[in-house]
Amino acid sequence: MVKIDRIEHSVTIPEGVTASLSEDGVVSIQGPKGSLSRQFTNTNVDLFQEGSTLIVRADMPRRKTKALAGTWNAHLNNMVKGVTNGFTYNLKAVYSHFPMTLSVKGNVFVVNNYFGERVPRNADILEGVEVKVNNKVEVVVSGIDKENVGQTAANIERCVTVKNRDRRVFQDGIYLVGKE
Repeated sequence: MVKIDRIEHSVTIPEGVTASLSEDGVVSIQGPKGSLSRQFTNTNVDLFQEGSTLIVRADMPRRKTKALAGTWNAHLNNMVKGVTNGFTYNLKAVYSHFPMTLSVKGNVFVVNNYFGERVPRNADILEGVEVKVNNKVEVVVSGIDKENVGQTAANIERCVTVKNRDRRVFQDGIYLVGKE
């Protein structure tokens, strides 16, 4: 088996976006949509900045170190994409008999009349995420942090899970339709 002596990933910072790397491993990226910061610390993986490029480097990597370097690269690319374009998840509410009503109250997403239930179902909306309800059945979750946007969409999907019924017959719920 051939050993690789160095893994190196480079993240290019586009025009209009600034990135700064502090000594304790905190990367801050500012762009037209906002700013994100995240801490990257590990003894086996190095992160440094050369001009308008962030470089993730691991010398003599083992399997876990290679995976961590790739993960850091993906996180940095997601941060750059978030502050330039943002992330949007589209969900759709589906029901057959009881029409559910969807609303946003502060940082809580509320589903009323799900399967005719009297108690509303709630889902948490994470920080920095905006949720809109369009046409009574379409839900748009958007923001600049991919993890928070995805987790909020998952919270909304999870709050309307069907329990004690056959999923093949009772298919009511809120489902992910598309991502941008």
